[in-house]
Amino acid sequence: MEVKRLFDFLTVQVESQPEAIFLSAKDVQADGSKSWKDYTYQDVQTLSDKVSQLLLHTGLQKGDKIAIISANRPEWNFTDIGSQQLGIINVPMYPSISEDDYAFIFKDAGIQFAFVGDAAILKKVQPLRDKISGLKGIISFDKIAGVPCLKEVLDKIETVDTARISLAKNAVEDEDIATIIYTSGTTGNPKGVMLTHANIVSDLTAVSQVFPFLEGERSLSFLPLCHSFERAVFFAYLMLGIHVYYAESLDTIAENLKEVQPYCFTTVPRLLEKVYEKILAKGNALTGISRRLFFWSMKVGEDYELGVSQGIVYDIKLYIARKLVFSKWQEALGGRVHFIVTGAAAMQPRLIKLFTAAGVHVIEGYGLTETSPVLTTNRVPERERCVGTIGMPLPGVEIRLAEDGEIIARGKNVMKGYYNRPDLTAEVIDNDGWFHTGDIGTWVEHFGQHFLKITDRKKELFKTAGGKYIAPQAIENKMKESAYIEQLMVVGGDDKKYIAALIVPSFQQLSAWAAEKNIPANDMNLLLQKPEVLTLFQKETDHYNRHFGKWEQIKKFRLLPQEWTVESGQLTPTMKLKRKVLQEQFKQEIEALFAENQSSIK
Repeated sequence: MEVKRLFDFLTVQVESQPEAIFLSAKDVQADGSKSWKDYTYQDVQTLSDKVSQLLLHTGLQKGDKIAIISANRPEWNFTDIGSQQLGIINVPMYPSISEDDYAFIFKDAGIQFAFVGDAAILKKVQPLRDKISGLKGIISFDKIAGVPCLKEVLDKIETVDTARISLAKNAVEDEDIATIIYTSGTTGNPKGVMLTHANIVSDLTAVSQVFPFLEGERSLSFLPLCHSFERAVFFAYLMLGIHVYYAESLDTIAENLKEVQPYCFTTVPRLLEKVYEKILAKGNALTGISRRLFFWSMKVGEDYELGVSQGIVYDIKLYIARKLVFSKWQEALGGRVHFIVTGAAAMQPRLIKLFTAAGVHVIEGYGLTETSPVLTTNRVPERERCVGTIGMPLPGVEIRLAEDGEIIARGKNVMKGYYNRPDLTAEVIDNDGWFHTGDIGTWVEHFGQHFLKITDRKKELFKTAGGKYIAPQAIENKMKESAYIEQLMVVGGDDKKYIAALIVPSFQQLSAWAAEKNIPANDMNLLLQKPEVLTLFQKETDHYNRHFGKWEQIKKFRLLPQEWTVESGQLTPTMKLKRKVLQEQFKQEIEALFAENQSSIK
């Protein structure tokens, strides 16, 4: 059958392999132990139909909205597909956003029913029943006293009106809205991105043409399904017959990788950076010949050039490094990983080379919620990749650079618009259908092909007092290649003669360094004031400053003792810096960096 709606992918799989396993998640047994519970394609269809039946009982109709707020689990998917089959619009939300954001989205979207994962989320959503007049009910995935539990409700549904559901499915058009995803943004209220079935299906069709997914292979899912990236990936797995395992939590990813032994998975750069940091910490703890062999192998990996023959001598070195050291990198990721797709932020080029040398292909791509989401991506073959870029456009997607360097895109994957905000829609989609991303980019020629490279966010560029433009992201990404720098934000402005930085150290690496130097590290505030530590970070910034012009070099910095988090409101759910929030929170520290009488080290 021709697939036009997202739920059609499930229909195709049920018709071709109904008893094949599609979803697996850890289930708690009576004795408290956990084991994987499997769901076949037929199971997923049956439970999704029951959700459709439940929603029909509530009186919801095509075009009405429900919210799903939960960590990844099969119930998320049953509810998503079950609502889609009726033309009911799913509005997914992050469990970690504030109560004010929940209130805004519920009111703006007109949410009538909310499906919540656990008691912690329920505690945030429950007060909305008194504030949002249209909110009719809340259903939980976990069993919580006083709230209907989805599993128990579905167990009571003995018969499903398949004829009525079939009629409802037939009434859903490919140009109908499938979901409204509110983008958190770094300022202002969230914006509701309206994505149609046609938007997402077109993007999935293009993605399937460039990635070597293999039917029946396994993947581990842990990025939030409420984000457009993992949501689209789920339907790609459904379309291509990939067996999806849900990680128990972010804390169990390492354990779950070893259990599942996935062929592929999606992630954000930070997770791979943490894997690297743990490996590096183990290497630093080695002694003698083992330590020398470890760092020799690291140097071999850093010298790796993708898609280029480096001669038989290098090949022999790489073979030894893979056999003795890099094989442990594969083991840490399950032992069978063929490729990993990463997005949301830039991956350090040095780490991409290291992972590739270890036999793990790390593929960087790019897109936005507004583009369903993928616009460009590198490919798995090494000569179709360019480290430091976001790859080549997907088939059917047009990419251009505007006169000011802004990346603009056009294709079937571009959103219908922002919900309730035609004014904002008109600001980003011009009369010719080009979506203006807000990112500044450039084309890079490599192996005879053109790859797109992001240089910065349009709104984040600023000038120094000398009239020189500063692109903070490029500087921040380079500085974070340091093993000792976890997070960094460039600060400056039109009235400032130079730029400075707020730096959050990598506390794990810094503590290990301090231990080697016999410097007490039990109090991080005191440690960051030590002259030896300040000298270390001055050397690190000096080292990476060499990659930039004099006006782009960090002249002063301030070390901060706590990591920036989503929960604190300092990062977006996709781990982007909320610059205005950070600038306000650290106003005094920033002002001190530009005081005339301050030294270069803070």
